[in-house]
Amino acid sequence: MIVVTRLDNREFAINPDLIERIHANPDTTLVMADGAKYIVTESMSEVIELIAQYRAYVIGLARDTHPVTAQHGGRTLSIVPPSDPGSDRPGNSVPLPPAR
Repeated sequence: MIVVTRLDNREFAINPDLIERIHANPDTTLVMADGAKYIVTESMSEVIELIAQYRAYVIGLARDTHPVTAQHGGRTLSIVPPSDPGSDRPGNSVPLPPAR
């Protein structure tokens, strides 16, 4: 979640993954995937920077995640962090298929 400010100076948190568009004409308007609109005091570039910081934080958390396994429908599912040369942490890389 990122924290932004309404025009009346009240702060609220919003899920940046649900932001579809950002308009700046002249107020910054966040248009959500469900069509909801929020006008905020932050500039478009400030909102974009907040989103970038949020995503960097999430990637950092994922990178520090230890291997996790679970059973589902008789199959073993696992999340394994990438291996780091010189690290004693386990990890495997799986090649992705080419984009179509």
